[in-house]
Amino acid sequence: MTSRRRDCCAYFSALALSWLAPGFVEAAEAKTAPLILVVGDSLSAEYGLARGQGWVALLEQRLKEKKLPQRVMNASISGDTTAGGRARLGALLTQHKPSVVIIELGGNDALRGLPLAASLDNLTAMTRAAKASGAKVLLLGMQVPPNYGASYGREFAGLFERVAKEEKAALLPFLLKGVADRPDAMDWFQSDRIHPLAKAHPLMLDLVWPKLQPLL
Repeated sequence: MTSRRRDCCAYFSALALSWLAPGFVEAAEAKTAPLILVVGDSLSAEYGLARGQGWVALLEQRLKEKKLPQRVMNASISGDTTAGGRARLGALLTQHKPSVVIIELGGNDALRGLPLAASLDNLTAMTRAAKASGAKVLLLGMQVPPNYGASYGREFAGLFERVAKEEKAALLPFLLKGVADRPDAMDWFQSDRIHPLAKAHPLMLDLVWPKLQPLL
């Protein structure tokens, strides 16, 4: 190959790369950007909402608006329990290698009357597994309505506080604070009186954000 021909090949190769490189770089950066993994139930899975209205989708939008590199994977399943989350977390950690894991589970345990000891064990195991994989953990706590009884309510809320304290994880004590405890609370929930309306989800994100931001 002559010197002139080699120069031409090199020129056109460089030209092609200059056109293609930005797309390749963006794709590579998207794959390597730190991942926030959300493992939750219907409160995080946009139950009864239009796509993009839930607090997890709003979190992704906020990260983009603030030009932060993190991406979000929502692995929430409506109806899931702490046992269900524990069973599938290992595979999620192995496959996606998140830098932050947000655990929003436990509400369905209470609704089904599952033993509190089992919920505590599951939340502890999930937190330890996430930390062992190198991820930071944020627990999103839940509270039960007064008709469950004051004693049960304290014990249930205490699950999240105990796990966070013993495992040194970040904690938001009550994901629905400012929604479920407001005077007009029923105006903020769907007809089932369990799942918040779309207008409540920005408030939920505003609660999550101050706890999540230091972990990013």
